Amino acid sequence: MLNFLPLQPQDKPVYDRILFHCGQRGCEYSFVNLYLWGRQKVTLHGENLAFFCQFNRKSVYLFPLGQDLKPTIDAIISDSQKRGIPCRLTSLTETDKQWLEATYPGRFHFHTDRDSYDYLYSAQALATLKGKKLQKKRNHFNRFRLLHPHYTIEPISEENTAEVEVFLCDWFTSRSESDDADFFMEQVALSKALQHWQALGLEGLILRDKGRILAITIGSSLSEDTFDIHFEKALDSVDGAYTAINREFAHYLTEKYPDLLWLNREDDLGLEGLRKAKLSYQPEFLIEKYWACLREDGYEY
Repeated sequence: MLNFLPLQPQDKPVYDRILFHCGQRGCEYSFVNLYLWGRQKVTLHGENLAFFCQFNRKSVYLFPLGQDLKPTIDAIISDSQKRGIPCRLTSLTETDKQWLEATYPGRFHFHTDRDSYDYLYSAQALATLKGKKLQKKRNHFNRFRLLHPHYTIEPISEENTAEVEVFLCDWFTSRSESDDADFFMEQVALSKALQHWQALGLEGLILRDKGRILAITIGSSLSEDTFDIHFEKALDSVDGAYTAINREFAHYLTEKYPDLLWLNREDDLGLEGLRKAKLSYQPEFLIEKYWACLREDGYEY
């Protein structure tokens, strides 16, 4: 079997030499997400990266990264047989899907996964909110500025993470009636993010008014031209707080990284309200994703 190992924050430089330059913009290939969420493991297979994960209580393999992937796919098929589990590959792009079908003709069954499509936005568009398509967002942001003329923003750092933790604790406590497993996992992921802030290369902003935290956002660089927004939380009682933190972080990032083109605001989990909110920001495109299941395994999803 392949020797999959859990990731540690100090492993980031080792794996980022492949992850950061692989050409993938999907959030699954962020080291931060691989470390923060669930039981995800990685192994080097030659010069390629292979992944073994748990998704909805099922064992799955992320589509591997690197060059000359056929030996790695062969190794994954063999690994699944030795473990006695179906060979399920996830997070394939359309290009990955076409390559897999051409390389293993007729051996895999493919299934689109709309709920996991990532939303990609122009960084400049979200930073400026210019144009007719974003007029409603611009108006919303302007109303927020009118109501909070003295609001401030500041980067998240070791000096203020304790305040961020208190804000997040209150935010989650206000939703304590939720028994959603994803909701609990997000709390765990956020705690790990703040604990390993520097090692994970995280960046974030705090939005305040009169010292009070209204919203926070956290993300990390996914590639040279793409930044991944991992978390965004705001007080529901403050109209426009989400719009403001979204715009301010985009502006902050485009000022800091002149070559930044895209903001990946990740998927919508199939939640109707979240999908509506993400679409309202007018994404430039969505990253389509597929599952691939070996037909001889009965292609169970």
